[in-house]
Amino acid sequence: MNKPDDIVLIAKIVADGDKKAFDILVKRHQSPLRRFFLNQTCGNKELSNDLAQDTFIKIYTNLGSFKNLSSFSTWLYRIAYNVYYDYIRKKKETSEINTETEIPVTYSKSMEQHLDIYQSLKILSTDERTCITLFYMEDLSIEKISTLTKWPSGTIKSHLSRGKQKLATYLKQNGYDGN
Repeated sequence: MNKPDDIVLIAKIVADGDKKAFDILVKRHQSPLRRFFLNQTCGNKELSNDLAQDTFIKIYTNLGSFKNLSSFSTWLYRIAYNVYYDYIRKKKETSEINTETEIPVTYSKSMEQHLDIYQSLKILSTDERTCITLFYMEDLSIEKISTLTKWPSGTIKSHLSRGKQKLATYLKQNGYDGN
């Protein structure tokens, strides 16, 4: 049985309000979207899940405005990108009020490698982390990242270069020298 493509599902949702079609769309795209947010938030699972949920709510309420000028996944990541940056802006506005921004969390030994990755992502600026995450972890092209972020490709290449250099330095300083 052939799986319906995203456009067919979107048509069913917009035309008929088909909730099953939306469930299929969510199940198809939730893992990559949550992974994107998990990388952006440096491993904060609760926040990642909240941001993903906010993204899917926005997608559902704005699905009628999808014009199919790009792939659905590109449109989805654009919304996710906006949701994340809205969160960052709100966090900056309230950071003066709330001095405690991080909650200590304990992790099992099996998560050490993931924590090392998340810890290394923390040294990057938000823009560098976005580019590194989308390019290397979500396997998006520079052109797609440019479409999502509305940054010129040269800016994306610069963020990737600086981000890679910072990560390489950090990993070498922390015992990941390739041996």
